[in-house]
Amino acid sequence: MATPKIVLFYVFTPLPDPEAVRLWQLAVCESLGLRGRIIVSPHGVNATVGGDLPDVKRYVRAVRSYGPFKDADIKWSEGAGDDFPRLSVKVRPEIVTFGVPGELKVTQDGILGGGGRLSPDDVHALVADRGEEVVFLDGRNQIEAQIGRFAGAVVSPVQSTRDFVPLIDSGALDHLKDRPLVTYCTGGVRCEVLSALLRNRGFSEVYQLDGGIVRYGERFGDDGLWEGSLYVFDKRMNVDFSDHAAVIGRCSECAEPTSRIANHPDEAGRELAVLCERCRPESS
Repeated sequence: MATPKIVLFYVFTPLPDPEAVRLWQLAVCESLGLRGRIIVSPHGVNATVGGDLPDVKRYVRAVRSYGPFKDADIKWSEGAGDDFPRLSVKVRPEIVTFGVPGELKVTQDGILGGGGRLSPDDVHALVADRGEEVVFLDGRNQIEAQIGRFAGAVVSPVQSTRDFVPLIDSGALDHLKDRPLVTYCTGGVRCEVLSALLRNRGFSEVYQLDGGIVRYGERFGDDGLWEGSLYVFDKRMNVDFSDHAAVIGRCSECAEPTSRIANHPDEAGRELAVLCERCRPESS
């Protein structure tokens, strides 16, 4: 039996014909029986797909055969195509919808004006050097941070990435403008954009966790600065980096500790909530 795998990657690079890239990605995935979600825009591509290991390997080879994507940082995890309900390949103005497609400047080298890249080890070195002066800024939606985040991180009251620009422009984060700010998200793509938007608005020392929480978890697991579980965008809902991951989430119904996020109010619901097994059984 083939081993199921999921890969996720993104590339910021100018794509003069996003529709052609969409059709190519759709054809490759359909031919290999892969499912997942791929977004193509004039700024690049953002993809998460899954299936049997041999087919996923063929997909990765196809991706790397296209010049602008040849150096893509491919992140692998356990899972399968059936972790996704279907295959979705779409063209959109942005590969992450912050609502400011005209503000982002992208070249073959990526986003212009983004925050400095820090590897997981670089993050530890910065914290060792600057101590409590360093601020971690969660670049994800609020619900994701409820079950896992960096210790002491600033979690913004956002329901989607579209909420970040109005929040920043409101002055709500101005007290952080002169602090060393480490932005982070699941795989790094949201912080590529967020760090640039912050710098455009006068934040003086902005960094991004290169490779996101995924790469940090691979390096330090639950023995570093990360606490809890990682929310993921498929039916698994969350993953842990070790067998001793902290449980920091609280059920929205009964307040019991839990790392479970479920569709709410039912399986067909579009909203998400932190809900324990007792308050939202898997079979309900």
